[in-house]
Amino acid sequence: MADNYLENRYNEVFGQKKSIKKIGMTLDTLLIKNRSTRGYKNSFLVSEEVLKKIIGVNTKIASAKNAQTLRFKIVTKETGAETVLKNIKLGGMLPQLNLPLKGTEPNAFIIVCSNAQESRYIDIDLGISLQSMLLKAVEIGLNGIIICAFDKDAIKEAFNLEYNPLAILAIGKSAEKFRLEEISKDQSKKYYRDENGVHIVPKVKLEDLIIY
Repeated sequence: MADNYLENRYNEVFGQKKSIKKIGMTLDTLLIKNRSTRGYKNSFLVSEEVLKKIIGVNTKIASAKNAQTLRFKIVTKETGAETVLKNIKLGGMLPQLNLPLKGTEPNAFIIVCSNAQESRYIDIDLGISLQSMLLKAVEIGLNGIIICAFDKDAIKEAFNLEYNPLAILAIGKSAEKFRLEEISKDQSKKYYRDENGVHIVPKVKLEDLIIY
């Protein structure tokens, strides 16, 4: 009997079987949706389990010398989100808006620390980690923002942190609309909001990024 005779005969009678492949968002889609969000739907509470899932990407990503020095403190509405809010600044280029707008404050945070003294390698790891966690947040339908403008001493003391905090991620369900705007390398890169409140993010076009 020829190889695969029964399978081939089945296909002749009943038609070719088609495998179903589930395709998620592409990397390009994740990157476009991953916008620094300063306003959130206050009615949506981010749980500790969701934050753990986001932190979980750190068990898979690259680390310089595989040192894996980063450590993460989870903060939810129930465990001190208000304290974090009092010690951070958002929207430095839009001071007139006093972001976040009242009623759109984030209610969940990940405080990122390192168990070793900060160095260029740890800074590289930090960038990889923050971007990866934000992409994971987007994948599950959320958004976030990297916060480096915060009172490090106050945060360390308030949460009794053993290590110095390097950055904070705010995570939540976005209440904002965004649009990327292609610009040349010599145009202003300052983000702004149009008359409809859409957050415009200028991005230098590909041709101006490449060195010829």
